[in-house]
Amino acid sequence: MGKFIVSPRKPAFGKTSVVSARLPDQMIEKLDKVAQQTGRTRNELIQMCIDYALKELEISDE
Repeated sequence: MGKFIVSPRKPAFGKTSVVSARLPDQMIEKLDKVAQQTGRTRNELIQMCIDYALKELEISDE
């Protein structure tokens, strides 16, 4: 799998909707650390992670 690279912020895109998800505390702590290091918001990072995962998604028949 390729690396997940956090690039400089770009303008927001299109209409958005609010989605709620429960995440483990350790995951939130890691997101917050990356947010602090990169100047991104937690929300931006979550969007980037989901976008990356969907682009790299492969559905197995097993």
